[in-house]
Amino acid sequence: MFSGILSLPWWGDLAVALLLTHVTIVSVTLFLHRHQAHRALDLHPALSHFFRLWLWLTTGMVTREWAAVHRKHHAKCETPDDPHSPQIFGINRVLWLGVFLYVKEARKPETIERYGQGTPDDWLERNVYSRFQVVGLTLMAATDIVLFGLVPGLLIFITQIVWIPFWAAGVINGIGHYWGYRNWSTPDASTNIVPFGVLIGGEELHNNHHAYPTSAKLSMKWYELDIGWLYIRLFSAIGLARVKHTAPTPRLADAKPVVDRQTLQAIVACRYAVLAQYGRSLRRAYRDELAKLRSSAPHDAIALQTVEPWLNRDQRLLRDYERERLSELLPKSQALQTMYAMRHELTALWERSMATREQLVAQLQDWCRRAETSQIMPLAEFSRQLRCYA
Repeated sequence: MFSGILSLPWWGDLAVALLLTHVTIVSVTLFLHRHQAHRALDLHPALSHFFRLWLWLTTGMVTREWAAVHRKHHAKCETPDDPHSPQIFGINRVLWLGVFLYVKEARKPETIERYGQGTPDDWLERNVYSRFQVVGLTLMAATDIVLFGLVPGLLIFITQIVWIPFWAAGVINGIGHYWGYRNWSTPDASTNIVPFGVLIGGEELHNNHHAYPTSAKLSMKWYELDIGWLYIRLFSAIGLARVKHTAPTPRLADAKPVVDRQTLQAIVACRYAVLAQYGRSLRRAYRDELAKLRSSAPHDAIALQTVEPWLNRDQRLLRDYERERLSELLPKSQALQTMYAMRHELTALWERSMATREQLVAQLQDWCRRAETSQIMPLAEFSRQLRCYA
């Protein structure tokens, strides 16, 4: 049996398979995702074309199709039009059959036409990469067999072609919207699977990505690692990449007497950091109210304990039962009812696309006035902190 030019031991073949799949992961996260789909960074034409060639050889994916399906996922997230939401299709279907959901969506001309703009459209893309996807995979299979032998080469090739469908289409699109921790209260179900984004190139930090989709850096806490960002820094240092966007960092100054246009702009830009801060204030108010109720109305205190996980969650992510319980139990605490309602008033400020800037400033000023006269200490302190955003 042909043993290949290199004839490596079994552990050498395993190392090669892991190395080659890692190159594919880097190609997906840097080129397809951060560069093409979200324009978070620019890549040198030579590096960009290497990634296109490598993806043609190892996955057969078409850049325009991948970018279009992913952009539609962001535009229609967790709705029936989302190409691969586990909230709609169920976790098992997305995790194990996610690649078929991707293929189904990629075959819709209206999706490609609407969401696939701005992707490569040169001669190679039209006449080679898009037309002869199987040719690339065949060349990769032949190369693996020649280099590593018939059986090891086939196993390495199979590993290469199933790696992305499982980890990207299955794990990221499935578990990344089903299980994990959340830094940001986004209006979707996205989660960070683990804080160490190494195995899937940093894509494990999926909630961070949905909060700031145009950020080239996916890690946002000191304990998080985005290996894709390390590659971006390396390529930037040698002139092969240029970062265009990263997540905004809140900047605080002395509190203004009233919020103005600049304050509004800063709050909207850092809205998920603002919501995280509001969540901390809400938890303080919750603890204070629970302590009061334990002495005056212990049954109400016990009942309110069941709704704590839902207080700082977007209403669109709540089940009907959870909404009903909140409507039933929040009137037992005027402070919590007020803070819950005002949280949704605050989020509505950056969702009202039809309002003028002057109208939004006036609404925010009114919000701050009511918060600071509410006699709810955590809410008033949060409002005064808002006036510091610069």
